Amino acid sequence: MPNRRLVLVLAAAALSACSAPPVRAHGQLVDVQLVDRESAQPLPVHHHRGSAWVAGRPGSRYAVRLSNRSAARVLVVLSVDGVNAVSGETAAPGQTGYVLAPWQTTEITGWRKSLTEAAAFYFTALPDSYAARTDRPDNVGVIGVAVFREREQPPEVAAPPRPLESESRVAQGAGDRERSAGNASPAAPAPSAKAAARDERLGTGHGEREYAPTTRVSFERATERPAELLRLRYDSVENLVAAGIVVRPARRPTVPDPFPGFAPDPHG
Repeated sequence: MPNRRLVLVLAAAALSACSAPPVRAHGQLVDVQLVDRESAQPLPVHHHRGSAWVAGRPGSRYAVRLSNRSAARVLVVLSVDGVNAVSGETAAPGQTGYVLAPWQTTEITGWRKSLTEAAAFYFTALPDSYAARTDRPDNVGVIGVAVFREREQPPEVAAPPRPLESESRVAQGAGDRERSAGNASPAAPAPSAKAAARDERLGTGHGEREYAPTTRVSFERATERPAELLRLRYDSVENLVAAGIVVRPARRPTVPDPFPGFAPDPHG
């Protein structure tokens, strides 16, 4: 039976078209990529034994890029390390998320703190991750996406409009719950060199707050179960090399040349 419950979710801001070719993760309805925010480039995806992996650099900020590949709106419930990126709850598919317009691409840059702010995602050692710092370390190292199609609306019939005051109360109530969940945990300090140097599993930290505006919209799911479930795992390059997931190219040995050419001018 279709889920007829109207849920209040967030409308994601659209990105302008990117010139670089996309590095696709698996997904028929939605593509998922992790983007290094310093270079603005997607991180390469490595496939190993049925799983998709990304190598992160400790201390670097990243974003989750979501691309709607369909001609209809979809709801994306985003889980980072087993935590809902909007509400801060232990993630489950039936929770709140982001609504993507047809063919829309957006980047989620952090944990949602309000309709205008997010706490930046950054790669860090497991003990410093947001999940571990809120006593939920078991699922650190994975990005999860639950995608829902929208229920087709029946033809409109003449009916008296709902009171605006009632709609305002519903939206305000949902906003109060979101702010309460988002502010329940302490903000993590900026990543330190010591934390970045730890040779441990990577997690996602709770970075500084930054401007990340969004709006609230309604969305009615076509089904109770998601139409698509995606998983993108990540860890440090050292750990992925040790696990055989990433293979580093062999270095070519340097062979000195006794006659390399003419004498150059000295430096300085």
